[in-house]
Amino acid sequence: MDRQLTIYNSLTRKKEIFKPIEEGHVGMYACGPTVYSDVHLGNCRTFIGFDTIFRYLQYIGYKVRYVRNITDVGHLVDDADTGEDKISKKARLEKLEPMEIVQKYTNGFHAIMSKLNVLSPSIEPRATQHILEQIEMVRDILDNGFAYEVNGAVYFDTQKFIKEKGIYGELSGRKVDELLAMTRDDLKNQDEKRHPADFAIWMKAAPEHLMKWQSPWSEGFPGWHLECSVMSTKYLGETFDIHGGGNDLKFPHHENEIAQNVGACGHAPANYWMHTNMLLMNGRKMSKSDGNTITPQELFSGDSVHVSKGYSPTVVRFFMLQSHYRSTMDLTDEALQAAEKGYRRLMEGYKTLEKLAPKKDATDGDVGAEILSLIEAAFVEMDDDFNTPKAMARLFELTNKINALKDGHLDINKVSEATLQRLQTVMHDFIFDIFGLQEEADCESNDKMNGVMQLLIDIRQQARQNKDWATSDQIRDALAALNIQLKDSKDGTDWVME
Repeated sequence: MDRQLTIYNSLTRKKEIFKPIEEGHVGMYACGPTVYSDVHLGNCRTFIGFDTIFRYLQYIGYKVRYVRNITDVGHLVDDADTGEDKISKKARLEKLEPMEIVQKYTNGFHAIMSKLNVLSPSIEPRATQHILEQIEMVRDILDNGFAYEVNGAVYFDTQKFIKEKGIYGELSGRKVDELLAMTRDDLKNQDEKRHPADFAIWMKAAPEHLMKWQSPWSEGFPGWHLECSVMSTKYLGETFDIHGGGNDLKFPHHENEIAQNVGACGHAPANYWMHTNMLLMNGRKMSKSDGNTITPQELFSGDSVHVSKGYSPTVVRFFMLQSHYRSTMDLTDEALQAAEKGYRRLMEGYKTLEKLAPKKDATDGDVGAEILSLIEAAFVEMDDDFNTPKAMARLFELTNKINALKDGHLDINKVSEATLQRLQTVMHDFIFDIFGLQEEADCESNDKMNGVMQLLIDIRQQARQNKDWATSDQIRDALAALNIQLKDSKDGTDWVME
């Protein structure tokens, strides 16, 4: 590769020049969703982030094998080592088979990813498809002395691992002394463990547990952390280039993955660890308990108290690319409105650029040189740990140049035909291939739709005040026939497209 790409490595806490194991090839693994509920908007940010990384690596010439898993067993409520499996619990509550829950929410996840124009990974393995491999890794960890079996359950021996390997806690920054200082009083309801920091790699299933398999130790199921160790190494090798996920996975999930891989294979799985940061809303952590939350579908439809209208998936993607993947970002209605305006401005600039006629005898003057410099700067920003907001800022500077050329404020005779063609190619590639945006008329259409709907709501409200129930019902029924539902409340009337 001609470009010098740097990546912030969460393990070393510094930017490093990216050197793949195999020249021209990249192996990348990102932790996917646990499919027991609709995908969270914060997870969407992570998947958009790694999709953009996937796109850029391919764009600059790498052949990328991108693996993103589906967790469909072993992830217990509260991320604990005891209790109920999240999918089994949802299956019990909805009176469905666990695999019905898995299929339902996997389909929903894929639908949202498609709307956000997130590319499918190269491989999307499921935990339940790799039970035999997980049993084999448990056996390897036991054989190497880093696990122990108690009453059909197998636990990773963190104390022994810490004393012999000394790397536990490096990724997350956890203080090993504090982990070692924990006592049996901290075990709570996990008396089988030798130490509170130990974690399950195979769990014995209770009789009522819905998802279980035969193993040398018991009829049970694998620990949540094990699946990623198994599937990443199966498809990418015992050592691969990039492992990623959200910041919340650093501990215990990724820390335990490293321990498992070292325990089974003798070395850590990945050379570069990448983590996306948190998505806030209105300056606070998203939380269902206090109502500070919104689903992707509610964001698209506008059916939420937190937004004044719906925003297209492309605008949502554009909004998320305006913050660096390692920075927190705050979702507000005002920020989304600004993102919508920014998206429109960028697309209008691109359409203007397509119409600019190059002068065949023109040569690059200062204007052409400035354009070429900004083009290179956009790539330099992406090479600097995939800095999408700064790269996008360069595109907006180019958009200013484009508009100035159109209006005659800059002399198009000082831009060569080759430079103008280069600008057209790069703007297209950044917008569509790297940033993954889509050309939509939906933004303007949404505004017009909102205006028409508000007019109908006002007419219907006036009819209701005049006790003209026939007109009121006619408007409601006609909209219902178009799959548009009106929702009356004490605060007024809202509408949602079903």
